[in-house]
Amino acid sequence: MVWVLSFAFATQNSWAQEEDEPQLEVEEKKPAKPRDKSRDIVADKIIVKVDNYIVLKSELERTYLDFRAQGRRGVTRCEILENLLINKLMVAHAEIDSVLVSDIEVLQNLEQRMGMMLQQIGGEEKLQEIYGKSVNQFKDELEDQVREQLIADKMQREITRGLSVTPAEVKRFFDKIPRDSLPFFSTEVSVAQIVKKPEVSREQKQKSIDLLNDIRRRVLDGEDFGTFARKYSKDPGSAANGGELPGFYNRGELAPEYEATSLSLKPGEIGAPVETQFGIHLIQLLERRGNQFRTRHILVTPEPTEADVKKAERYLDSLRTEIENKNISFTKAAKEYSTERETSGSGGFFTDGDGSIFVSTEELDPVIFFTIDTLEVGSITKPIRYKERDGTEHVRILWYKDRIKPHRANLKQDYQKIQIAALAEKRNRRLEEWFEQAQKGVYINIDPEYQDCNLLNQ
Repeated sequence: MVWVLSFAFATQNSWAQEEDEPQLEVEEKKPAKPRDKSRDIVADKIIVKVDNYIVLKSELERTYLDFRAQGRRGVTRCEILENLLINKLMVAHAEIDSVLVSDIEVLQNLEQRMGMMLQQIGGEEKLQEIYGKSVNQFKDELEDQVREQLIADKMQREITRGLSVTPAEVKRFFDKIPRDSLPFFSTEVSVAQIVKKPEVSREQKQKSIDLLNDIRRRVLDGEDFGTFARKYSKDPGSAANGGELPGFYNRGELAPEYEATSLSLKPGEIGAPVETQFGIHLIQLLERRGNQFRTRHILVTPEPTEADVKKAERYLDSLRTEIENKNISFTKAAKEYSTERETSGSGGFFTDGDGSIFVSTEELDPVIFFTIDTLEVGSITKPIRYKERDGTEHVRILWYKDRIKPHRANLKQDYQKIQIAALAEKRNRRLEEWFEQAQKGVYINIDPEYQDCNLLNQ
């Protein structure tokens, strides 16, 4: 059985084309003919049915193309179809076991994915140009897939909840691996960071407040809120949708300042600019149902000045001195003071896909690799400026903790990786047992065209 349960769902990416298929170039030279939707209906068909849940042939093909676009060309259609079937089986049993996800979870995930897609493609107009579909049409098509994927992920966590492995189990797992099959690891390093996001001066914040106040005035005079949101908002998930956040929110689901402002407004009213940890917002209440509310907003993130950045550098320089004087450990300082959430929880360490703090130099960010390449193990850098993915300037110090030379896997150097693999095997055994029983409680029908795939060993 193939275990790729949480693979990325097919997003109908524009780059998801077969190799050697210059689709866009052809479209530029020759206008595409109008699609005959009736032919699409004939070509598409149900290929798997699990109770009331189905897999369409088009869904399989879109997912297959998505995998190829990601460079995962060794994955076969049969493997993908098995995982689609497994997801449907999990969703069917989730309905029986009352394992649910909220509409808010689905909408937030959908908005996040659409925001990323729009950034990669180049905006809403480019999406419309390539596909002939609006953002809302895309959301309608993908909402059910997103919901099912979230439910399947949650169901898998429920099935494997509480599993762990002891040191003895890790050793037994390792001892079962033939010596000539042990993986060979390239050079790996252990690197941690403490990040300081420069605090923006009052003057810079006031400029953003003035901008939002001007927008508020112009909207009240009759101009369109959505147009300003698309032009000025720094929230990628809502800007393309005119600033509108997905669906209704309950108390406690958004930043407290945002929530308080929203609940103080009447439907249609626009509040004064309000600051949260994400920046400064201009909020319009669209609708309210008791303690639930629906809003749209424009988010502006004030830019730090040179003086603000230098202040952050001085802060980290002082913290570095405290660490070197052993008044505080690097990991504790990272957890307490780093403003970068992805690494602060792990004591500042960069981790690989399995959570190990030893990362292959091939996977490490090239900027970080070239920084530590000139350092001695154990060194802590002076404050270094860098830009985050959103283009904002941050400052950090790096700790080059350790380095492991290329070697064949062993328990002493690679215990964490082996522990993760042992736990994954244990989870897979639990899932296999669950699937063996779960198949008996639902109706499964597979199209004869795919019988050779031997899905679920049927």
